[in-house]
Amino acid sequence: MKAAIVSGTGCEPALGEIAPPTPIFGENWIKVTAAAISHVTKARVSGAHYSANEVFPFVVGIDGVGRLEDGRRVYFGLPRSPFGSMAEFVVAAPRFCVSLPDDLDDFTAAAVANPGVSSWAALTERARLQAGETVLINGATGTAGRLAVQVAKWLGAGKIIATGRNPIALGDIRQNGAVTTIQLGAEPALLERRLVEEFEEGVDIVIDYLWGKSAECLLSVAAKAGSNGRPLRFVQVGSVSGPEIALPGALLRASAIDLMGCGVGSVSVERLVELTGDVLRAATPGNLYINFRKVPFADFDRAWPKDDSTSRTVFDLTQGATWG
Repeated sequence: MKAAIVSGTGCEPALGEIAPPTPIFGENWIKVTAAAISHVTKARVSGAHYSANEVFPFVVGIDGVGRLEDGRRVYFGLPRSPFGSMAEFVVAAPRFCVSLPDDLDDFTAAAVANPGVSSWAALTERARLQAGETVLINGATGTAGRLAVQVAKWLGAGKIIATGRNPIALGDIRQNGAVTTIQLGAEPALLERRLVEEFEEGVDIVIDYLWGKSAECLLSVAAKAGSNGRPLRFVQVGSVSGPEIALPGALLRASAIDLMGCGVGSVSVERLVELTGDVLRAATPGNLYINFRKVPFADFDRAWPKDDSTSRTVFDLTQGATWG
């Protein structure tokens, strides 16, 4: 079968041929129709993600959409290694598969699933969002951050604050539900003043996609502003701006900040798949939109290096091999 294969350390994935997997222990055999590039997928290829392993060769991709042998459409996560989702066929445990709603097409589902569950799990499973609370999305101008604004609105956030570097993108985000936008990269004193204003009014939850300097600034401002009777739940989701921060212990001792992460490990894989089902069922009624481009799987080698944060790349595998 055709698959996107990583042959060794430091190698970029390339389209090639590999023997298809054989189901064992009740696994679902799935004909893949759509699979999207994600930050996690790219980080695992480079070896930078905490879930990466050193087994080669392997097929790229942690999730996708496809059809079971009986024709049912499913979203699937974590296909059995070394068979990733960017291949004509995968095998996955039934507990890692959820049915797709009839009103959602395969490609939108593949585009929305991974970034959608990152914010959905952070808000519901980790931060325990209550209706009417104020949510700040740190790094809201990327595809995942923009979707997080929409998810927070759908889940009942009362006020949504969005931060990001791109002023044009921040303007667009207001249409997705953000009440207030704050530009990162501004003069430090000005940025801190704007953040202090918001935290003094009250921020209940921060969903952080950036880490690095902006996270340091947010935690420092939150501590200085005080809780005002509203402890802050700070959920770390991504580290686009850097893997580490300087965090004085006194800052946490002197403030009501609950600092936590959200990802595989802090939430079980089974639970993440269940929550992905919630995201997919909400996609149409909640108008959850993400910018993506559909690319024929045959063009994988050209499309992979061009993927960026402005749009998700979703590979179309509907023209591949058929059951036989």
